[in-house]
Amino acid sequence: MNRVLADAFGARERETSTLSAWTPAVDVYEDEGAYLIKAELPEINKDDVKVSLDKNVLTINGERRLENEEKRDNYHRVERNYGQFFRSFTLPPNVNIEAIAAEFKDGMLKLTLPKKEEAKPKQIEVAVK
Repeated sequence: MNRVLADAFGARERETSTLSAWTPAVDVYEDEGAYLIKAELPEINKDDVKVSLDKNVLTINGERRLENEEKRDNYHRVERNYGQFFRSFTLPPNVNIEAIAAEFKDGMLKLTLPKKEEAKPKQIEVAVK
């Protein structure tokens, strides 16, 4: 099942056009009615995050700004990522794209991707004459 989710939500390769681009850590899981994606985006403002959908590819992108760029000369080590970030996922065909919801709280972006209702077999009775 993990491989199915990994294949369905296959992360697209990030472009390497800028050296400052980074990729946030995510969890992808599902329950009965939806797929869920949680992305860690600490110290990022909600207004600096964008979620977009192009065909069946969902993309999270934005920017984490360096707090005090003028004082960077005094740093001994900078290990946290700054600058542009993005993460893209190819969605499985059973996602109801019209009902995707996003919530951003305490540096965590949570996306809920509801599953389409499965077509249930229709049973009809035929009167025999």
